[in-house]
Amino acid sequence: MLKYILRRLGISVLIMLGASLLLYVLTINSGDPLEDLRENPDENAQTLMEARIRNMNLDLPWYERYWEWLTGAAKCVTFNCDLGTNRTGVQVTQMVTQAAGSTLRLVLLATLLAIVIGITIGILTAIRQYSGFDYAATFVSFLFFSLPVFWAAVLLKEFGAIRFNNWMADPRLSLWACIGIGAALGLLLQVILGGDTRRRLLTGGITFVFVTVVLYYFDSINWFRYPVLGPAVVAAGSAGAAVLVATLMSGLDNRRNLYAGLTTVAAGMVSYFVFADTLAEPTWGVLFGLFALAIAVSVVIGLLWGGYAKRQAVWTSVITGIITSGWVLADKVVYAWGNYVDVMPRPIQTIGSQSPNFSGTFWQEFLDRGTQLILPTTVLMLISLASYSRYTRSSMLDVLEQDYVRTARSKGLSERTVITKHAFRNALIPLTTIVAFDFAGLIGGAIITEQVFGWKGMGELFQTGLTQVDPNPVMAFFLVTGGAAVLMNLVADIMYGVLDPRIRR
Repeated sequence: MLKYILRRLGISVLIMLGASLLLYVLTINSGDPLEDLRENPDENAQTLMEARIRNMNLDLPWYERYWEWLTGAAKCVTFNCDLGTNRTGVQVTQMVTQAAGSTLRLVLLATLLAIVIGITIGILTAIRQYSGFDYAATFVSFLFFSLPVFWAAVLLKEFGAIRFNNWMADPRLSLWACIGIGAALGLLLQVILGGDTRRRLLTGGITFVFVTVVLYYFDSINWFRYPVLGPAVVAAGSAGAAVLVATLMSGLDNRRNLYAGLTTVAAGMVSYFVFADTLAEPTWGVLFGLFALAIAVSVVIGLLWGGYAKRQAVWTSVITGIITSGWVLADKVVYAWGNYVDVMPRPIQTIGSQSPNFSGTFWQEFLDRGTQLILPTTVLMLISLASYSRYTRSSMLDVLEQDYVRTARSKGLSERTVITKHAFRNALIPLTTIVAFDFAGLIGGAIITEQVFGWKGMGELFQTGLTQVDPNPVMAFFLVTGGAAVLMNLVADIMYGVLDPRIRR
């Protein structure tokens, strides 16, 4: 495996070397970097021109400029990158650090959500092939896949930000609005869950009544302006997650697995009250420390309850602990929403990654950065979501027809075991390639999204460098995106061996 990895790295270095040379030559020949100064009637235009020539090394032949960039980029191997300066003399390495942080914050979240939601939809549509849910999911997937990025972004800005902010001035729902939302969710849920006519009517009816009553109650107490979850909702949501995770991991026959998840929820609720004052105004270090503590406690609980299946119990406990931590985090964020809206009457921003000069409590700043992520993340997620759901469906349908799946069913294994332990793992092999390409592609493909939402990320860095015929920012963009492509494809190759032991040999 080590020999294979080294060979792949060597080939990747040669490819990136050739691509960098081609891109550098194309960039420096795409225009005149001094054009704006040549036409400038200012008296100090000549001084500015000399400074730009000095910053961009325009007095050197192109191959010397490229070699200087290449030797500086090679220092990245020792974590001492020197990517030169842009035309104004600013260090490109510093610009890349800020831009990459902004873009990765956007792309990582979008990719993670797309993977989780897309794979889940793909599995469900494969299991329920040619059902109403399958047809509906197929239609929505192709719709998202064909959406132009800029058009979807503009629609989200209009309905997800501008009109939502107008509604937040007086967030009220009429009775007919509550009934309409309840009917829509009831219709959607009965399509997803399926079943015979009686089951569909029961599912739709219960959902309709529950959602309508809850929304009407929320409206009566002005919950949308000053929302709160509270320990009861956190405990119920976490307990439901524990039951679901235990069911997926081993079924409810293994009671120890279920008890491990529920014990983790109990420990999480104890910490909810013990660390209440700490979580009222924490720091990022405190949050990460508490999260690490939650994982450690979850592992111990899983080991204590595990019995003959300690591995399953540990995973059940850890996943439940992560979800419980998410519920606690959501409780704090929701509680801070009312104060944040009082400070920011139009909470969903459409420009930038954070409000300039905004200063507030920890949770208010958390909400400020978080709400800025919603719209661009949704755009990138919807586009990737379609690919993941379709590839997962196709891969699962192919695996479910294999002989070993038929054998597993003939042995009397439950459908849950057949799907999760036999079919899903093998269906992930082709998906690994898609994830690798998609992550690297999103970093480069976020250019349009960042432009629409005014994000100062890698896309803005590339566009500015190309417009100004400034090769160093363009080459920095190439280095990050090309490096991400190489790294993710290498990770995909390694994951093949993890998922299928035959590939290791």
